[in-house]
Amino acid sequence: MKLLQATSLTKKFSDKIAVNNINLTINKGDFVALLGPNGAGKSTTINMLTGIIQPTSGKIEYVGHATTGHAYRNKIGVVFQSSVLDNNLSVKDNIMTRAKMYSKSTQIQILIKKLGLESIWKQKYSSLSGGQKRRVDIARALVQSPELLFLDEPSTGLDIQTRTAIWDVLNQLRQATGLTIILTTHYLEEAQTADYVYIVDQGTIIAEDTVIELQKKYTQNLLTLNYQNGEVKKITVNDKNQAIKILTENSKIISDFEYRPGTIDDVFMNLTGKEIR
Repeated sequence: MKLLQATSLTKKFSDKIAVNNINLTINKGDFVALLGPNGAGKSTTINMLTGIIQPTSGKIEYVGHATTGHAYRNKIGVVFQSSVLDNNLSVKDNIMTRAKMYSKSTQIQILIKKLGLESIWKQKYSSLSGGQKRRVDIARALVQSPELLFLDEPSTGLDIQTRTAIWDVLNQLRQATGLTIILTTHYLEEAQTADYVYIVDQGTIIAEDTVIELQKKYTQNLLTLNYQNGEVKKITVNDKNQAIKILTENSKIISDFEYRPGTIDDVFMNLTGKEIR
């Protein structure tokens, strides 16, 4: 089922085009990643999709209806790059104040437990570590049981344990409730399990497809053979079956090997280049 549709979405700031004629289709229950280098237009796109800023042209529809009213805002949750929570309030007050704004809210105790907020529930938000703040941000975004969750670089600066814990919770919610997620991230491995990926550069979509199809189109699988005589040979292969065949044929003369399939990181680098932006 088509949940969110953006058609010919464009945003100009003075004489600069930040987003140029982007088309997006988000299906219900999908995990969609929006990737791109710094300044590519990802956050501007998210800000238009969430209604924070209005597009210069183009349209956004949620199940066929305009996204300008309260009905749409009640359906979405947003985790911004920079937190919007009140530093002077406790974790409890930040979350409960948000919950009271909605007639339909999720079971708070479940969120507290899943995101490990029990020990910090009464602490001031300003006193928390970066990882703790992020868990609270996500709890606040989920408090009204949204159908669509926007995550704008939610795990920047977090350690791997915190990132793993957050994604465990989000994946559980996806399975339990059919939550739809739109993600922007610089940790490309987070996009490896996405149902669909859009890659944006200079305000336009330069590639889109499933992760598997993008890897087929824009990467190569590499097999490295270390021979007993010291020679090292790198071979590009179509898939692991071809790699196994080559290894079998050379088993008596190699001492070691490495098989490295193409990744979403390779897709990104091959499409956007290796230069620092």
